[in-house]
Amino acid sequence: MNDSSPAHPAVPVLDVWCELQCPDCRGALADLHALRARYGDRLELRLRHFPLEKHKHAFAAAQAAEEAAEQGKAWPYVEAVLGRVEELDRGGEPFLVEVARELGLDAEEFDTALIDGRHILIVDADQAEGKAIGVTGTPTYVIGGERLDGGKSQEGLRERVQEIADRLLAEREA
Repeated sequence: MNDSSPAHPAVPVLDVWCELQCPDCRGALADLHALRARYGDRLELRLRHFPLEKHKHAFAAAQAAEEAAEQGKAWPYVEAVLGRVEELDRGGEPFLVEVARELGLDAEEFDTALIDGRHILIVDADQAEGKAIGVTGTPTYVIGGERLDGGKSQEGLRERVQEIADRLLAEREA
């Protein structure tokens, strides 16, 4: 069986179910930095959207993150917005466009994307998939078929992700 088959992606994938108006997701940034530092290219971090209804700007923020991905700066954008959750609470969509401008992205294109809704289907699909696999809050991590819920507590989650990633990498090298 070759390595490009869906059953064995080139590297283990960590799906990070997240929403950009969520203080708990901001708390998870340190873990994501640590995982990136430890694994580099040996672990793929994939942002998955799970906007919660209680946060009125979360759906727009998810769409904005997709536009940032299209412009090649998904994670820098996500981290910039998460780092300023309170400003998103107050500023809404104009704040999302402003962050894009600060990162040197095409802010006009962000504005247009939020108006024309070009990324809504991706966000909806992520949310539907999340619900289907039992995601109820954010952040939730999925790696190696295991779901780890960080919405209640992030205590020990990074260690658990590392255990699973190390096991998957060892199996791949065996």
